[in-house]
Amino acid sequence: MKTVLGTLNTFLAKAKLRKGLLFGLAIFFVFQIYFVRELLAAELLFGLMFGVILVLGCTAYVVGAIGERGLDVAEAGIRIIARSARWSSSVLDDISRKPFRHPRSESAQ
Repeated sequence: MKTVLGTLNTFLAKAKLRKGLLFGLAIFFVFQIYFVRELLAAELLFGLMFGVILVLGCTAYVVGAIGERGLDVAEAGIRIIARSARWSSSVLDDISRKPFRHPRSESAQ
């Protein structure tokens, strides 16, 4: 009987040890899975944040490039307007130097 009870006690002790070991390993793996999930969540948040910063930076660059191109186009337009204004000024100057009436007209005599 002693051998059966002794065997049973050692088996139960080993079973408790196995159960405790399995429980400990299960907790370890659960914490590992939780830790990995938290790391992945943090990485995704940081990636999202850097993506937003990248989009804002690209938007600022594109707006600046469009602004520079707009200044080039505006400069060309201003040159055309200035040339037209000079031509109009010279035409008006020529017109203002001419008399309104012909010298041999009736009212001029």
